[in-house]
Amino acid sequence: MDQRSGYGRVMPVQNLQDYFRTSIDEVIAGQGVDIDPHATHYVVNMMTLFSRSEHFYEDGDEASGLRPLALMLADAADSPTPEHRNQTLKRIGDVALFVAGFFTEGLRDKAVDVDYYMHMGQNAYGSLSEEVRGTLHGKAFADIYLELALKFRLLMDVLGEVRGSGGQDLVRTFEVWRKTGSQRAERLLREQGVFPIGGKPVH
Repeated sequence: MDQRSGYGRVMPVQNLQDYFRTSIDEVIAGQGVDIDPHATHYVVNMMTLFSRSEHFYEDGDEASGLRPLALMLADAADSPTPEHRNQTLKRIGDVALFVAGFFTEGLRDKAVDVDYYMHMGQNAYGSLSEEVRGTLHGKAFADIYLELALKFRLLMDVLGEVRGSGGQDLVRTFEVWRKTGSQRAERLLREQGVFPIGGKPVH
């Protein structure tokens, strides 16, 4: 698909990953913030994954709601293996960043607000960086997790800017089009400057 930026240019975008990469890079450049490209790449992949509800909600069960971060943290503390603990810390960080950046407004009437998600996300990524630093996996990811912890607020603001440009509604509309081929969803995408290639769902 093609994506029309806020400056009126049309850029070729094959999928949501390309959309998020283009949008996030533009916001970072526009805000003049310094974020490591590897961390940006990580966030793009995370956003693309979570744009599909079956990956955002545990066991793909959207009806049961999102598992509270405090319970995830308890799971991490009781993990039977370091690998499971690290996977849980990663999920805490990812969910916290996604919610704090993309669904800030939805937290207004909740029991916990955005500062809670920021605190939990920063701590999860920071702990994960320390946990994996001495492992084979850590050679590639420890510094990325540390950057995510240190730049969590900046990244939260970046995602909020992407959301403010219509990203949240676009993600849901794209998911409906991808799953069903809905002509209405395709029309709404086109109205936002996003043109699905071939006019058929992308799997």
